[in-house]
Amino acid sequence: MDVESVISGARDALTVQRVFGEPYERNGVTIIPAAVVRGGAGGGSGDSPQGKGGGTGFGLSARPVGAFVLRGDDWEWKPAVDVTRLILGAQIVFAVAWLAIRSIGKARAKARMKAAAAS
Repeated sequence: MDVESVISGARDALTVQRVFGEPYERNGVTIIPAAVVRGGAGGGSGDSPQGKGGGTGFGLSARPVGAFVLRGDDWEWKPAVDVTRLILGAQIVFAVAWLAIRSIGKARAKARMKAAAAS
């Protein structure tokens, strides 16, 4: 596979149609799903004493972020809730808070030991 064709395929894959899904309607309400789409392509080539070089690569990642909800002339954004991200974020906050509290506790204990030794 040629590097130029991989990059061309990446450009074609990263279009607005990937970000906004096909709208669908039910009971007078139209929903347009939206996603974050990231991607890229790589390549390579070259000649070496042993023979020809080569290489290509392509990656694409997408995750839902929400949907536009249309009712008549009114519209509303409904964000998608990523529970995994929320749990991971809470775990990180807890770990940082625990490390900070532990560090403060050690510093206070050390200060008390110095004060007791000075007395």
